[in-house]
Amino acid sequence: MDEVFSGPATGEADLARARGGDDAAFARLVTPLRPELHAHCYRMLGSVHDADDAVQEALLRAWRGLARFEGRSSLRTWLYTVATRTCLDLADARGKRALPVDLGPSSERAVLDQRPRTDLAWLGPYPDAGLPDGPADTRYEQREAVELAFVAACQHLPGNQRAALLLFDVLGFSAADIAAMMATSTTSVNSALARARRIVAQKVPDRTQQRTLRTIGDTRLRELVTGFADALDRGDTDALVTLLTEDVTWSMPPLPQWYRGIAAVTDFAVEVPMTRCPSWRYRLTGANGQPAIAFYVGADAAGPHEAWSITVLSVRDGRIAEITSFLGADHFPPFGLPRSLP
Repeated sequence: MDEVFSGPATGEADLARARGGDDAAFARLVTPLRPELHAHCYRMLGSVHDADDAVQEALLRAWRGLARFEGRSSLRTWLYTVATRTCLDLADARGKRALPVDLGPSSERAVLDQRPRTDLAWLGPYPDAGLPDGPADTRYEQREAVELAFVAACQHLPGNQRAALLLFDVLGFSAADIAAMMATSTTSVNSALARARRIVAQKVPDRTQQRTLRTIGDTRLRELVTGFADALDRGDTDALVTLLTEDVTWSMPPLPQWYRGIAAVTDFAVEVPMTRCPSWRYRLTGANGQPAIAFYVGADAAGPHEAWSITVLSVRDGRIAEITSFLGADHFPPFGLPRSLP
């Protein structure tokens, strides 16, 4: 793994200054790596807010421990070591994150008296704008690695398996690198990788959303997303149904109930968003490498509209197969979106 410096001499000079207590030099070293570290922490923790905390804590640990960095590995590898260990500490303290489908069977009819489950840590969405920039192939891989199905599957893994899988399969570190990073043996890393891959393979579709989205094209995708949002706004059940797969699911963390199949999803749509939400506004966005919609709800079309959900769509065969509405205004700021619209 190469150093991410503007040049060897510049990097070495900044490293020497940082070791001498120059925080500006340290910032120059770590700033180019911050986006990819943040995405890694999200994959580990399943929450953009936890990723914020993890990156901040990891960089603080790195700053305080910089004198112990001996240069045997690249600075990038060392920072990933610190970030991964920080994430493992946070995961132990905060627990694994879940989606409603992890809690029990789906509901056949709309549940109108749902209460948010506040005793659980819920998976959250990740803004596409936060993903590291780079060549097209790299961006494609980065988006695959934050897709909801993959991140949710990783939450089912023990911490060491999750770390090994992400460091090896997503970031390209070798088993020897990972063994050094996690203070274990290469044999243990390979064993953790094998177990992690078996579990993830059972939970992640064979075809990624990136491959699916490439086949349907931008025009059809926009029609699908705006058609979904407009159908909810107009209360047009027939238009909504034409956009959905037969086995479509809809979940709304932190509400525990979820729905599977056109009949159940349509019943929920009619009983709740189409009936109990008088006026809608929306903004198109991107989350987890997938199409997403920021929904706002108001008492009437002329009044203010408050943030309701970041709704992430999964697509299959040109239709919507999964709807995941992350409820709550706290999801909006990371997407650069306001909490309300006038």
